[in-house]
Amino acid sequence: MRGLDALQFRDGMRDIFSYYASITSDPYNFDRVEIVRGPASVLFGQGSIGGLVNLVSKTPGFETRGEASLAYGSFDRKEALADVNLALADNFAIRAVGRVRDADTYVDHVPDDRVMFAPSIRWQPTPDTDIVLTGLYQEDDTGSTSQFLPIVGTFRPNTAYPAGKLDPYTFVGKPGWDRYNGRSLQGGGSITHNFSDHVRLSVKARYIDSDLEYKTHYANSYSSPTNPFAADGRTIGLYADASDARMNVFSTDNNLQFSFNTGANIEHKLLVGLDYSWNKVGKRGVLGVETIDLYDIDREALQTYDPTGPFTYDSQKQLGVYLQDQIRFFDRVSVVLGARRDRVTGSSGQKDNATTFRAGIIGEIGAGISPFFSYTESFLPVAGRIENPDPQAPPGAPYKPQTGTQYEAGIKWQPGVNTLVTATIFKINERNRVLYLAAGGTTQSGILDTKGFEIEASHTLPGQFELLANYGYAKLKSESNTSLDYMPRHTASIWSTKTFGLPGEAQLRLGGGVVYSGKSKSTGLIDPYGLNPAIPVGTLYTVTTPARTTVDGLAEINWQNWRFALNATNLLNNRYYASCLARGDCFMGAPRNVMGTVGYRF
Repeated sequence: MRGLDALQFRDGMRDIFSYYASITSDPYNFDRVEIVRGPASVLFGQGSIGGLVNLVSKTPGFETRGEASLAYGSFDRKEALADVNLALADNFAIRAVGRVRDADTYVDHVPDDRVMFAPSIRWQPTPDTDIVLTGLYQEDDTGSTSQFLPIVGTFRPNTAYPAGKLDPYTFVGKPGWDRYNGRSLQGGGSITHNFSDHVRLSVKARYIDSDLEYKTHYANSYSSPTNPFAADGRTIGLYADASDARMNVFSTDNNLQFSFNTGANIEHKLLVGLDYSWNKVGKRGVLGVETIDLYDIDREALQTYDPTGPFTYDSQKQLGVYLQDQIRFFDRVSVVLGARRDRVTGSSGQKDNATTFRAGIIGEIGAGISPFFSYTESFLPVAGRIENPDPQAPPGAPYKPQTGTQYEAGIKWQPGVNTLVTATIFKINERNRVLYLAAGGTTQSGILDTKGFEIEASHTLPGQFELLANYGYAKLKSESNTSLDYMPRHTASIWSTKTFGLPGEAQLRLGGGVVYSGKSKSTGLIDPYGLNPAIPVGTLYTVTTPARTTVDGLAEINWQNWRFALNATNLLNNRYYASCLARGDCFMGAPRNVMGTVGYRF
């Protein structure tokens, strides 16, 4: 998201408030995924400056249909999926979506098992009233494929042990103890009512109850990133980190939309809303340290720990009021004006108030060309306090809210209904991002400045041939922390699909794509703890992760109600590093993954 973090929302309301209290969402449970670039606080409230990802849940429709699928893939991945929609009356329907998965991963002793079930009900008591209730149960038994391996011995040679090239997919941990297991229960609902053709009410709410157990081992490459091993080149410190987390979230968003004209050629869509959210996140943990031979780990001898005692909780309440007017002039120019006021209180004592604004304009000047400009602001309150590296030290000051602004300008060109090209330039200023330090603890950034541009193109050719392409450039600078500039500046991708066959007969669909991610740099201290008197304090070094290119592909046959598909990511099995950070660790990209699916639709 333009080189910055994006928040995750579900059905227009934020659903993740902690890195270690949530499990990943299941894409099979969503009709679509909406990407909002840049700040979106005016409508969504708590919003990242980079943008947000909104997951739109599957809900019932008033026709009976469904599908069931079986899948098998790399690393002994076995899945069963089903999505059934039943219309019980003209105005009443139910739907159930489910997945069961038993799978390993490309890292030994790291499973990827899941059970997901999402029921929903839809009722229209009148033609103008729509009521939807949704539920979700999801349980994951998995782990971390990121093993936080040292730079030395993976990306860079281990000169103290010349034969010491580590397998980049090495499992650093104790089988059966290392895990990332979680359970999520969610319940929600929405009511929409049209009072007339010009006034619409929307009310929605959701409650989330989440539990998570995270246990992991990782090597201490942070005390001395360029020389993490002992004199033998093999022995290294090993952390064991065990934590439990709980998260409870209640969210509601309520608004009225008014459609009216002020004159014959000026149309308005005025949105007035109020939203409220409450979240409570509790954690408890324990940390252990020992020494191991990383090249010959005695996993049976590894110590294990279990967190005990009470949970430490942080909670946060946010109340927001927003107003937005979307104005259409002479069916050629659209203007959006919006404002929002938020009041936030946290359990650590902080109280934050903020007003954010949004303004944008797009106009059609002919030949399918529409220039646009926008200004947007973001406001993201952060629960908790600055964490000191020494766990025995008292907590620091409460986190300041993360804020930002973005200027954006560009052109949309649509020479025909089958072609759309968009070019955009942007400038983002961000303050107070929470930074997780290699030495432990947290801090907050000063001003982060990001500039860049994007170009995207989509084109549909005769014969069911589709082509998508995009390129992006983003450069981040910090006034105080050079280690943040680790995102690749250049990204690009191209994707194409072609369908063969006649309607009503068997159809073959082939697709392929290429994803390019440019090199990235990370800068940090050689001796962050000041352990080596021979190294001057503040001496920096830089790690450059090379650019990488991956190829994805699909082959699919649709015949009557049957579907047969092969999907592959990283088809050429390119072994690459996704990121190496100057704090001391490296992360491998995922190897080739192929999955076959047989499905039946009715």
